[in-house]
Amino acid sequence: MVHSIELVFDRDTEAAVRHIWDGLASVGIPSQAPASRPHVTLAVADRVAPEVDDLLGPVADGLPLACAIGAPVFFGRGNLVLARLVVPTRDLLALHAEVHRLCASHLMPGPMSNSLPGQWTAHVTLARRAGGAQLSRALRIAGRPAQIDGQFAGLRRWEGNKRVEHLIR
Repeated sequence: MVHSIELVFDRDTEAAVRHIWDGLASVGIPSQAPASRPHVTLAVADRVAPEVDDLLGPVADGLPLACAIGAPVFFGRGNLVLARLVVPTRDLLALHAEVHRLCASHLMPGPMSNSLPGQWTAHVTLARRAGGAQLSRALRIAGRPAQIDGQFAGLRRWEGNKRVEHLIR
């Protein structure tokens, strides 16, 4: 399993995402709940050294940061990942670049290319393995409300293999 550096939402924004997860689950679309917490992944690698926690403290101190969760999108082929895009503001892109600058030598064996600045698509995952007849229903549920205005409230390091969250300040 991969490790990552992730932004987590404030209570109200997290509740809005969880409401969508619940709606998807209620119609048999496998949502992220309860296995995960709503988040936006900033950096991903096979391993992230714990030393990044101290390095990322100043980034975490700059939160909260306003965010807008926008349109639904599908990633992949066949069994798709359903997500909502996060509007890439100047502040969010700067935070993302700073996380990569600080973490670069601690992402082993290196960052996954789709998380690099300039190649990253900010999103919050809603469901995995969506497909076939579920697609139109999934879009109807996932697309409401049309925009969620919220805040990023925290930064965490996620150890995917252990399913452990390390909050950074």
